[in-house]
Amino acid sequence: MTRTSRPRPGTRTPGRPLIAIPARFSATTSALRYAAEVNARALVEAVWRAGGEPATIHPHAPGGTADPAEVAARLARFDGVLLPGGGDLAPHRYGHTFGDVHESVYDVDDEQDGFDLEVVRRTLDLGLPLLAVCRGLQVVNVALGGTLEQDMGGPERAHRHLVHAVALKPGSGVARAARAEKVDVSCYHHQRIDRIGAGLRVTATAVDGTVEALELPDARGWFTAVQWHPEDTAHEDVAQRGLFDALVRAARE
Repeated sequence: MTRTSRPRPGTRTPGRPLIAIPARFSATTSALRYAAEVNARALVEAVWRAGGEPATIHPHAPGGTADPAEVAARLARFDGVLLPGGGDLAPHRYGHTFGDVHESVYDVDDEQDGFDLEVVRRTLDLGLPLLAVCRGLQVVNVALGGTLEQDMGGPERAHRHLVHAVALKPGSGVARAARAEKVDVSCYHHQRIDRIGAGLRVTATAVDGTVEALELPDARGWFTAVQWHPEDTAHEDVAQRGLFDALVRAARE
């Protein structure tokens, strides 16, 4: 009797490359009776459109701390990682005390934070391709020792429900993926980068000085982090679609 062999974890297989997307906790959803783990449909469809197989993974970090070996083993099964947007990181994760939390900070989840931070560290260690979006960019920055501005200065200064121009650094990974040096982006955030994490380089900025993209020149694999939501307009904007194409292309290679 011949036993069918299975591919080893981390090996590339024909077809759509597997892209791991950590789930976001949701208290309610319209289609389910209970709390759920979700990802934005536009984000999942953007990965699919680019030729990837989006796979939601469960955030597991009991007590707010994820086991590095466990996370590494889970990620080794995939070809790439997409770290999506979501609620705010707990300010204590980047040096603030519990009594020094801005009133605008929302949807903090300690387990989500612990898992996402470890996903960044293990993904970079493994050399897997990584695209980080909005909160994802902020998680990357904090994971590498950077800090965040807890609030950008009130609703009038926040980038919420906003489409605005962003300048991309010529020759950067994000500029190559977008095939442009200036793009209009869809944003939804009230926090932004303060101190840049170790080894990171700013590759895009908004007119008001907000850091809009980060890259890691020493990364073992393809890596780009953007503060905006490229999935919002990827269905009609080739520049935004290019970010997902670049992720899936790197995952396939």
